[in-house]
Amino acid sequence: MRRPTGAARLAAVLLALVPAALAAQANPLGDWPQHSKARPRPPVVAPGTGALPVPPPADAIVLFDGKNLDEWQKGDSTPAQWRLVEGQAMQVTAGKGGIETKRRFGDAQLHIEWASPKPAKGTDQDRGNSGVFFQGRYEVQVLDSYGNDTYPDGQAAAIYGQYPPLVNASRAPGEWQSYDITFVDQHLTVVFNGKRVIDNQPVLGCTGGALWSNESRPGPIYLQGDHSDVEYRNLVLRPVVK
Repeated sequence: MRRPTGAARLAAVLLALVPAALAAQANPLGDWPQHSKARPRPPVVAPGTGALPVPPPADAIVLFDGKNLDEWQKGDSTPAQWRLVEGQAMQVTAGKGGIETKRRFGDAQLHIEWASPKPAKGTDQDRGNSGVFFQGRYEVQVLDSYGNDTYPDGQAAAIYGQYPPLVNASRAPGEWQSYDITFVDQHLTVVFNGKRVIDNQPVLGCTGGALWSNESRPGPIYLQGDHSDVEYRNLVLRPVVK
């Protein structure tokens, strides 16, 4: 057998390292494959008791207050077509896709409240599924995780496919839930129903379902559609100025 050249040996070593590098990127918290159902579940805890809706800060940009969808559009820049509910919420409309803000944002703090359908419909990822994307690239998962088993890096408040939440603080279907999310320097912190569940974790590239991959550039807040009839209300944002 002909002995490989130095260049060939180096190429072989680099190729051998690729699976390990991909595995490390997919498994930031351990040796579990992405979306592994064998991974330990975050413990269930009681959600916080703070009253909702939360009044917006005086210096916040109000992205949705229940009155209209003027701040939102479809991906092709045509008007958003989600349904307004009782002057307080907007609801995913089947077949209309996701919606995104007309404005583009970089680092920001976002407060958002959401509710999954009641009675609950489906199981696993087919139950109350949506998502909140920063810059159109990095998803904080929305899912009915109340008594609903799924892979930990895809349950409510996970950075989808990357980090499970530290705990499961879900409320029951139909009850309003809150996310307070801070996105700064490609790091995410998520407070879910008053519990800090993601603590300044670096996002490991675009998550699944991203609109595009222009990393580090401002982008829209994107709400995922066509999975479930999730409702959203009280969306307010404060840009982070450094």
